[in-house]
Amino acid sequence: MVKNMVRDLAHNEFAEKAGEVDQLGIFPWDNIKLMAEHGLLGINIPEKYSGAGSDTVSHVLAIEEVARVCASTSVVLTTQALVLAPLMIAGTEEQKQKYVTPMARGDVLGSFCLTEPGAGSDAGSIKTLAVRDGDNYVINGQKCFITNAGESEIYVVVAKTDKDKGHRGISLFVVEKGTPGLTFGKKEDKMGIRGSVTREVIFENCCVPKENLLGEENMGFRILMQTLDHTRTGVGAQALGIAQGALDAAVKYAGERVQFGNTLNSFQTIQVMLADMATQVEAARLLVHQAAYDLDEGKDITRISSMAKLCASDVAMQVTTDAVQVLGGYGYIKEYPVERMMRDAKITQIYEGTNQVQRLVIAKTLF
Repeated sequence: MVKNMVRDLAHNEFAEKAGEVDQLGIFPWDNIKLMAEHGLLGINIPEKYSGAGSDTVSHVLAIEEVARVCASTSVVLTTQALVLAPLMIAGTEEQKQKYVTPMARGDVLGSFCLTEPGAGSDAGSIKTLAVRDGDNYVINGQKCFITNAGESEIYVVVAKTDKDKGHRGISLFVVEKGTPGLTFGKKEDKMGIRGSVTREVIFENCCVPKENLLGEENMGFRILMQTLDHTRTGVGAQALGIAQGALDAAVKYAGERVQFGNTLNSFQTIQVMLADMATQVEAARLLVHQAAYDLDEGKDITRISSMAKLCASDVAMQVTTDAVQVLGGYGYIKEYPVERMMRDAKITQIYEGTNQVQRLVIAKTLF
C-alpha cells in the first residue's frame, strides 16, 4: 500500500518537474510539502512523536519510489532520516518531543553536520570544537557539504569535546537555526542531485545549552556509527530507485526506437544489456530490503547495511551508464532523464561513507 501510494505521488507530482528541478537547481519545497502531507518525512517514527509508526521496510520503499523519478527530492527523505536517527538513538524524551516531533510531521527539516574541509571518511580528525562553559557549550568550527544547510531548522553537529582523544573525544549537539554564531556559506554547484541544497555551515562562538548534548559527553562516535548503520540502507534505497528509473527509461526507449527496420529491443545485444541491468537492480533490491528487515528485527546490521549501500550504489552507477548507452546520442542530452540519473547516481557511491570505506567495514565483520 505504501509503495503504491508513493509511486502514484511521485509519478503524478514529481516526475514532470524533475528535469526543471535539476536544470535550475530548485529546492523542491512543493514536493517536500506533499511528502509531509502524506506522512513520508516521519514514516518510521513512532506515532507518539507524530510519525506514521511504520517500519524501515516501508521507509526504504518510499525512498526508492521517489528516487525513481526525482533523486533530488529523495535526498530530503534520506537526510531527514539521518538527522532523526541520532535523536531516536540517544535523545532524551524531552529532546525527542522538542525536535523529533516537528521533523516527523514535516514542519521543519534537519541537517547532519559531520564533514569538514579536512575530515571526510576520517571522522576522528574533525576540528570543530565544543568547549563547556558553565551551563553551555561554545562551538567553533566549519562544516562542508552539508545537505539542506540554510533551509533546515535543526542541525545535529558532530564536534570534539576533547581534542586530544581522537574519535573518543567526539560528542553530538543539536543546534537550532537562528542561534547566534551559526551561519552558512555559499550554495555548492554540484554534478548531480542539483535540486538538493548543499552549503558550508560555520560556527563562531556558537553557544548552545548543555541540554542540547545528545547522549553523554565524548560518547558521540558510538552514536555516530549506530546512526550510519541505520541510514546507509536509506542511501541504498535511493540508489536503487535511481537505477530502477534508468532501467524503466531504457526499456521504454528500446521498445520505441527503430533501427534497421526493427525496434532496439529485437536485437540480442540490447536484450542482453537490459537483462543484465534488470538482474543487477533486482539483486540490489533484495539486499536493501533484507537490510531494512533486519533493522526492524533488531539484528546487528553493520555488515548488511554496508553491503546494501555498496551494492545498490555501484549498481546505480552501472545501470545508469548502460541506460545512457542504450539511448545512444539521445541518452547524452538533457531532454531524456537518463543523463540526469547518471549524474545523480554518482553521489550515492560517495556520501554516508564512500564505497571504499564500506568495503573496509564489510571486511572487518568477516575477520
